[in-house]
Amino acid sequence: MRRVHILTTGGTMEKRYIEQNGEMRNTEPQIDRCLKLLRLPELEITVKQLMNKDSLDMTDADRTCIAGHVADAAAQGLPVLVTHGTDTVVETGKVVAAHLPDLQTSVVFTGAMTPFGIEGSDAMQNLTEALLATQLVRPGVYLSFHGEVFPIAQVRKDREHSRFLRTP
Repeated sequence: MRRVHILTTGGTMEKRYIEQNGEMRNTEPQIDRCLKLLRLPELEITVKQLMNKDSLDMTDADRTCIAGHVADAAAQGLPVLVTHGTDTVVETGKVVAAHLPDLQTSVVFTGAMTPFGIEGSDAMQNLTEALLATQLVRPGVYLSFHGEVFPIAQVRKDREHSRFLRTP
């Protein structure tokens, strides 16, 4: 059986609509709800919730924490999937890559432009594709998003078009 370790950090994928004040906020993790909708009989998934923040609120200490947890899972030989907000996912991915230059496993970041549970959400697509990417890519740090996988050092967010683009 293949294995993967998921670290959740929040971001749009985890946001929920709060009826009382009409806001979208990170309140409770959504990863278990997402995973229950998938058919993954040959994949053993462990999940650790590290935080539930909008990525614009992430600090250097948060990024160092994420890198430490990635290192722990990688030391066990596990591929790692990190759910993260899209605004600073590349920055966090680069911190992880800098902290772990000799990775022997895959680390794949993903997120969503629209929260899980909202019509038209890309959360399930990105989660599914990222899970597959952890099994297929070479060791290193990547971003999986909208049907593409980017090495973390070669990607940037295109806010105008709500997507990610490869950089030279």
